[in-house]
Amino acid sequence: MPTTDVNRAIDAVWRIESARLIAGLARIVRDVGLAEDLAQEALVAALEQWPESGVPDKPGAWLMATAKHRAVDRLRRAEVHERRTEELGREIEIRGELKSPDLEAEIDDPFDDDLLRLIFTACHPVLSTDARVALTLRLLGGLTTTEIARAYLVSESTVAQRIVRAKRTLSAAQVPFDVPERGELADRLASVLEVIYLIFNEGYAATAGDDLIRPELIEEALRLGRVLAELLPSEPEVHGLVALMELQASRSRARTGPSGEPVLLLDQDRSRWDWMLIGRGLAALERAQSTRGALGPYTLQAAIAACHARARVADDTDWERIVALYDGLAQLMPSPVVELNRAVAVGMAFAPEAALELVQALSSEPALRGYHLLPTVRGDLLAKLGRHQEAREEFNRAASLTHNTRERALLLQRMARCSPPNAA
Repeated sequence: MPTTDVNRAIDAVWRIESARLIAGLARIVRDVGLAEDLAQEALVAALEQWPESGVPDKPGAWLMATAKHRAVDRLRRAEVHERRTEELGREIEIRGELKSPDLEAEIDDPFDDDLLRLIFTACHPVLSTDARVALTLRLLGGLTTTEIARAYLVSESTVAQRIVRAKRTLSAAQVPFDVPERGELADRLASVLEVIYLIFNEGYAATAGDDLIRPELIEEALRLGRVLAELLPSEPEVHGLVALMELQASRSRARTGPSGEPVLLLDQDRSRWDWMLIGRGLAALERAQSTRGALGPYTLQAAIAACHARARVADDTDWERIVALYDGLAQLMPSPVVELNRAVAVGMAFAPEAALELVQALSSEPALRGYHLLPTVRGDLLAKLGRHQEAREEFNRAASLTHNTRERALLLQRMARCSPPNAA
């Protein structure tokens, strides 16, 4: 194989394997910086050797084995003398790792996934739940403080303080870059699921910027959810979250028009929905519902999404069942946002007058102040009731609150379509 082709192959292998390689090494050497150095040394070795020997059948395992040998070489150098007791102990441990019978199986073990390792580190019990979520979104999702604040309907200064304090706490507690023991996972699962879904939501409906959808975040959240479902097959809420994300992601192609403009759910061409994802989502929902006990919030939300997925045309949507599901969700997880979504369902199932009354009752909620979907829903209901001038004002207000360019354009279009009855 020509050298240029080998180099391309090495680049491809590195893109696929580097993160898991570094994570695996960090688990062994207990030092992220050292793990990165060892991974880079393995890459240099590949660049030197593969053009002559060819790309190995199991390149990931080759890189891991090479990096581990480099780790032992480092431990044999002068720094071993300076920290001989601790480091020699690590040498023995690393030598034991080198005797692993199946390095490829080890690097492919989802429990060693680098993103999972980082999630569980950021969600360590030494941190509050809010701090875990904020830090993980920052590290895993690459979200800004502003985006996290909008996702949680809190101030930017609050989120910034949480992140700073979380990093200080992790450093002071010397929390390792590691996945928790399996026996500890149940207690920390709720915050992890919450973080994954927030990452998904930022991909599914970006809070800022020129694009409505960020596919890379959707795929990352789906991947993390699927890995968790494999690791925890008896946890219904894991399957509930996977079902919810699969069903929502199935609409991605239909959610934007030719120019990237948003297309509302009821206006979407459902033939463009991904029916493979819908099938996966419904199967995950069935698994979540097959366990005994009350349904959790993600499973209830997935059941709502399933009502939309099962309706081949918008008019077939079972809105009364959606209202009932929101009733259960509101009892389990009371929040103004849930109540707002329930009001939308009430308007579709019964009458816009009833829904508008519910929305008006939410107007004084502090958590919804500055939330663009509140005036959006109110504008939609007012338009249905023929109160066009009021609807225009609400859509205009919603447009001023959103930080997503595509959403703002759609809201202004909806405002323009709300012509007063006496308009020419």
